Amino acid sequence: MAAASVGAAGLFAAMPAFAQDAAAPAPSIDTGDTAWMLVSTALVLMMTIPGLGLFYAGMVRKKNVLATLMQSFALCCIITIVWMVAGYSLAFSNGTPYVGGLSKAFLATLGDHISKGADIPFTIGAGTDAATTMTIPESIFMMFQMTFAIITPALIAGAYAERMKFSAVCLFSILWSLIVYAPVAHWVWSPLGWLAGMGTLDFAGGTVVHINAGVAGLVCALVLGKRRGYGTEDLAPFNLTYAVIGASLLWVGWFGFNAGSAVGANGRAGMAMATTQIAAAAAGVSWMVAEWFRTGKPTVLGILSGAVGGLVAITPAAGFVLPGGALAIGLITGVVCYWGATSLKHMMGYDDSLDAFGVHGVGGIVGALLTGVFAYGPLSATDANPAGTSGSLHQLLVQAEAVGVTIVWCGIMTFILLKIVDLVVGLRVSTEAEQEGLDVALHGERIN
Repeated sequence: MAAASVGAAGLFAAMPAFAQDAAAPAPSIDTGDTAWMLVSTALVLMMTIPGLGLFYAGMVRKKNVLATLMQSFALCCIITIVWMVAGYSLAFSNGTPYVGGLSKAFLATLGDHISKGADIPFTIGAGTDAATTMTIPESIFMMFQMTFAIITPALIAGAYAERMKFSAVCLFSILWSLIVYAPVAHWVWSPLGWLAGMGTLDFAGGTVVHINAGVAGLVCALVLGKRRGYGTEDLAPFNLTYAVIGASLLWVGWFGFNAGSAVGANGRAGMAMATTQIAAAAAGVSWMVAEWFRTGKPTVLGILSGAVGGLVAITPAAGFVLPGGALAIGLITGVVCYWGATSLKHMMGYDDSLDAFGVHGVGGIVGALLTGVFAYGPLSATDANPAGTSGSLHQLLVQAEAVGVTIVWCGIMTFILLKIVDLVVGLRVSTEAEQEGLDVALHGERIN
């Protein structure tokens, strides 16, 4: 599937271009595309519950396991409502190049594509030169995008794990989803967005999901400060078996994340699936080898983190690169993320509890930049740009600008939102609650 216009990135870089002449047949719902997107939506939801929940829960201490699982599960519930009420509209309705309007608030127009029980296509950006017609029902597209909106604030939780109030988690995530996530999604994935218009390539969320979540996580870690006992007490993971199960679910679910972003059952989806598998495997191996060489022992947590880093890095590139490019992205990312999660964190002295920035932020930046290096022209061809966008210095600079803008916007707004939340409900639990554990202190429950 090809993009509707040059620079329409992510999902829209994978959508079919329909001829505008009168002789062209009217677009219709494609049952194969619809079936694949239903499956992809379920796969991406599985990434948060149970995937991310178990992955993070396996890396905290026993006294905080339930609280960590609660964060992922509760955010799934909360962000579902936020997306329905306003998030989807701000991201995908007509508006300015910087944010959508409220015409789709409360999913007010969702039934417009259903006529006498028969699905008909819907158009994003209707009435504009960038209008893009979909071959799946809008309800499925909305749900697919909702799963992305759910997992992004849940990823941030890895940076503030074991020390943030649950009330603060809820309030911050609501505000962040509306003020940070939805506008960036509009910039990149709406055909009307300004980053899409300048040619940014982000197939499935390198900027929108991973850089956004990683940078927000870093700001959270800096504002909240280190966990009690960081550097002096044993903060070792409680149960890496949980983490292995969680990472495995993330890997499988990521095929919905990336291959699903083709928005169709087609060759681009197949290529995105292949590049996703290759990059994840390569990054897992390169992290393992780097750690083995440096410490003398390859760890379970290390290879898990490397594979997740590879999945992160291939996300913006999945539908734009060939298998060789995916291999290179994975090998590079595994080593760079290992440095980001170990040397960089220790050098800078911040406590990114579960390496949200070290894996998602660093991996997202590397992947977004390398997309500009390895993009293969025919995979990114559009009606407006039949030759496609190949890796080049120009595309690398475009990618770098998108990365820089996302970092600045997310960093500044996350800091402001944290300060607001701190004034309203407070950010950090008491010393006593942290020592007792968040399971008991915040939720009145414990693992026996």
